[in-house]
Amino acid sequence: MRLPLILAIAACPLPALAQGADGNPDLIFSLRGGASVQPDYFGSSDYSLGPDVALRFGYLRLGGREFGSPDPDFEPRGFGLRGSFRYIGERSEDDSPELEGLDDVDAAVELGLGLGYTTQNFKAFADVRYGVIGHESLVGELGADLVARPNDRLTLTAGPRVLIGSDDYASTYFGVSASEAAQSTFGAYDAEGGIMSTGIELGATYEVNDNWAVEGAVTWDRLQNDAADSPIVEAGQRDQYGVRIGVTRRITLDF
Repeated sequence: MRLPLILAIAACPLPALAQGADGNPDLIFSLRGGASVQPDYFGSSDYSLGPDVALRFGYLRLGGREFGSPDPDFEPRGFGLRGSFRYIGERSEDDSPELEGLDDVDAAVELGLGLGYTTQNFKAFADVRYGVIGHESLVGELGADLVARPNDRLTLTAGPRVLIGSDDYASTYFGVSASEAAQSTFGAYDAEGGIMSTGIELGATYEVNDNWAVEGAVTWDRLQNDAADSPIVEAGQRDQYGVRIGVTRRITLDF
């Protein structure tokens, strides 16, 4: 999904996305579109500018039942289910000549669910996702944040992150097959799953109004275990940094 398309959707006029005549919406979600700077691939020491896309569920009315809240100021407390999404760009030797001889890796979209816990000044989550497009393997992500609110509009977060991948995931991004080794400068390597990386994320959200917000984050991840020992990573960089900033649009639909 391209950034211009995301921004075009987010810019749709309010009347086309407003509530129905009964004043009760059926679906509310937030869509973020922006830009990010991140490594060209896992283990790369080169960085590129690319799109930043995120989708966050807010409220659903279905079959007489309600999930979430239509109140834009509502903040859940305690335990609750959450959706989880991640996009991973393709890895290609055309874009990264140092990978000559390695098979290209298609772009991936991961979708899943998680359990979250939220209080006024703390939140934590545990997510499980599956690569519905691309790598077709399982990943898990754990995280926690301290939350500060300097004023009613600004929210600051900071906390650790842990990414766990299955054997298939590790093999896709960090393994080198015998045929690839024969065509490249990398030695054959069988990567197994486990903890792939640990890191920290610092984030900020500024709410312009009930429908618009600006979000940004700075991330640092250090590849671990079989991921860190991969010849792909040893030829690149174990520490991975990222910066993203985007505009978030709260969209309300009535069916």
